[in-house]
Amino acid sequence: MTSITQVESRCVSVPLAVPTAFSNRVVRSRYYLLCRVHADDGHVGIGFCYIGSAGGAFVADITKDLFADKLVGQDPFRSAGLWEEMHQEALLHGRAGTIMRVLSAIDIALWDHNARAAGLPLHRYLGACYADRVPAYASGGYYKDGKSDQDLADEALGYVEQGFRALKIKVGRGSVQAEEARIAAVRDAIGQDVLLMLDANNAWRDVPTALRYMHAYEPYEPYWIEEPFAPDDVDNHRRLASMTSIPVATGEIEAGHRRFVHLLDQEAAAIIQADAAVCGGITEYRRIAASAAGRGVRMCPHWFHDLHVHLVAADPAGQFVEYFPDDKVLNFRDLIDRQLQQENGELLLPTAPGLGFDFDESAVSRYATTPWT
Repeated sequence: MTSITQVESRCVSVPLAVPTAFSNRVVRSRYYLLCRVHADDGHVGIGFCYIGSAGGAFVADITKDLFADKLVGQDPFRSAGLWEEMHQEALLHGRAGTIMRVLSAIDIALWDHNARAAGLPLHRYLGACYADRVPAYASGGYYKDGKSDQDLADEALGYVEQGFRALKIKVGRGSVQAEEARIAAVRDAIGQDVLLMLDANNAWRDVPTALRYMHAYEPYEPYWIEEPFAPDDVDNHRRLASMTSIPVATGEIEAGHRRFVHLLDQEAAAIIQADAAVCGGITEYRRIAASAAGRGVRMCPHWFHDLHVHLVAADPAGQFVEYFPDDKVLNFRDLIDRQLQQENGELLLPTAPGLGFDFDESAVSRYATTPWT
């Protein structure tokens, strides 16, 4: 039997070249937790999660103090059982947020190890639906100081010229009139045939306010409105979904299969955006995807295209991978040694075993805030 010999983690902080704004916050640096699972078969699995834009220093200790001793000596291929044991260990510390993100990173590392040991890319190890590429949408359209509506339109057109037939921009920071002007500029630039997604990043607190924006957005036929409210506000998501023609998408900060089942049962989202590095890892993501598929709801996972390209490729309900052409926004790619390739708006599936990349140790050392421990 293969046994886990070591579980280690490290926190890094990667500054953004240009401060970037959402509807209600500004990001200047991104903290990531990196994880490695070593086994006595000689294979090492890697995992990771996004911690946030501050407060990363204490997170690496969670791996060591809460989970590592539960895993050393265990069979990494018993991933479902190990997930349950880690989840039980964490019950009193938190069933969402940072604790679940650390659990997610470890679970990803277990699956990566197992696929590497099998000599298969992760998407094939999971049971691929796609042969060699998956659909993607270009994610961008952030607020930046001095960025005009025309600059935003030019950015969106640039994605279309790269071959993308779907793209997403940020909304919710400005007035209704200012927001409509931004969207009108983008729609005019990209034409009617390109899908346009809108991401509000929890911009609103009540349905009447959100509806004022929806009425301004509707003529431009958005493919979805993402995270209009705080993630726990399922009732307002449900109410808004029943009052607007724009499909509601959410779930990127949600954790745990049962919370997604509640979201689905309330018909509060037409598109589920679970993030495997947030919701409980690949193990929990697959449960969520099965529940979504059983209700005819599509999966468009959030963030980390290097991870989610595999999960969309192995999910019959998978629709799009969120892809960030701009490495100044998702700067995780600065920490790895191999990048995904896109071709005409599709991502080419990795052919190397596991996730298909490793950490770039020189970059990790440069940005580290803690040692491997």
